Amino acid sequence: KKFFAIAFIAATMVACNNSGEKKEEKRQENLNRINSVASEVYLSGHTPFIGVNAALPVVANLPEVIRYKAIMDISLALVSECDALILVAESPGANIEKDLMLSLGKPVFSSFAEFLSQFTDSN
Repeated sequence: KKFFAIAFIAATMVACNNSGEKKEEKRQENLNRINSVASEVYLSGHTPFIGVNAALPVVANLPEVIRYKAIMDISLALVSECDALILVAESPGANIEKDLMLSLGKPVFSSFAEFLSQFTDSN
């Protein structure tokens, strides 16, 4: 039987405008980055989850004032069910997800390579 992990990938989704880039372009760049890590997780035989990907279709229909709360509620519900977290970049929301995983005694990794070194068939 092949061992697999359910990995949650977290990173910042709030785009800062301090470098002159458009906010939406930076947000898409961040999303592409975490989706790329999720692809690596999947190709290695594990199941990836990204909270914001689960939340975005839902929050698109919600009032702006509650979207962040809804994203966090959905993300935290998902992350609590995962075996590990890969923290691609820190942000207030990603750090809340990290803290939840640590409080549950689950590992948090800073890279896909670090995750893979712990979750392989030989472990």
